[in-house]
Formats: sequence, C-alpha cells, structure tokens
Amino acid sequence: MNKTATSETVLNLRMEVHNLAEAAFHRHLISGYGDSEYPDSYQIVYEGKPKHLTLNQARTFLSRLMQQPV
Repeated sequence: MNKTATSETVLNLRMEVHNLAEAAFHRHLISGYGDSEYPDSYQIVYEGKPKHLTLNQARTFLSRLMQQPV
C-alpha cells in the first residue's frame, strides 16, 4: 500500500470514528469527542473521563456503545 492510499485509509477511518462519536454524543452516550493530541488517536469523553484511543480502538468502542439499548 502506498503512502497516499494509507493516508486516505486513515482519513476515512477518522471520519467514520467522528461520525460514530457524533451519533453517540447526540444519544447522550458520551459527553465529548474530538481529535486527540496524539497522531492517529481520537479522544472520547466517557463517564466524565477523557480516553485517548487509537482510531481502531475508538471505532470498536463507539460501535459497541451504539449497539447498547438506550
């Protein structure tokens, strides 16, 4: 995989995580979200505590959270 394809993959993953976080926020499952201070990471505020997760971990965490009944 070349550098451009890798960059696009990371960008697509970041957008997917952002969309999941936005949906979780509007369902009041998390209280905040955004880019982390670390590259290739995402910050999610869950139960009042910020979590810095890799993009893959953030996607998994948010996907599972969204599957829970409200």
